[in-house]
Formats: sequence, structure tokens, C-alpha cells
Amino acid sequence: MRADMLNSILSDLNGSTADIEASAVLSTDGLMMAALLPAGMDEDRVGAMSAAMLSLGDRTSTELARGGLEQVLVKGDHGYILMTHAGPEAVVTVLCKQNARLGLIFLDVKRAAQSIAKFI
Repeated sequence: MRADMLNSILSDLNGSTADIEASAVLSTDGLMMAALLPAGMDEDRVGAMSAAMLSLGDRTSTELARGGLEQVLVKGDHGYILMTHAGPEAVVTVLCKQNARLGLIFLDVKRAAQSIAKFI
């Protein structure tokens, strides 16, 4: 039941724009709760890396006096990875295309994270 609801939220997120290629919800310790990832992408690896990056972002934001962490954005040659908290216990990770319109994606991810936080 819970996985179905989370998958529904992710499906809506992925369908909000063609710029989002994949998404996942995981616990803050890296355990996958739900995912819509491309075939061949290792869910455990995505979960572990997302949790590590978000944890490092939290610490960096605090140590450098930037306040509470809102999101982590990684830009690579082939696109973006966006990670954000969905309440205190969950993380949303989104993979976006190289030419993605990030402003719209930030808004859609924030809304999805709020829905997930209410559900969890």
C-alpha cells in the first residue's frame, strides 16, 4: 500500500515534465522505499549515494553557516541529479536531462516532497 502510494507520487512527478528521466524515494539512511529508475540502474547504489550526498550537504550547509539544507544539485555532462528532503525521514532523488528547465523541476520536486512527507 505504502509503496503503491509513493510510486503514484513518483509517477506524477516523472510525468510533470519530459525533462525528468527518473526518480526515487529513500530513507535518510539510504534504503529504497520506491523508485522509477531506468532498467539496469542499481537501486541500492542510488540509495546509498543519495543518502551520502544529502548527509554531506546537511553538514556542509550547517558548517558554512548557510542554514538548513534545502537541496543538493549535482551537474554532470549528461544531466542533473537533484536531491531534497521529504520530511525528516525520507529523501527524493531526481535525475534530469542535460537541458532541463530547472526552475520548473525545483517546483515540481518540492511539491512531490511535501506530498511524500505528509504520507510518511
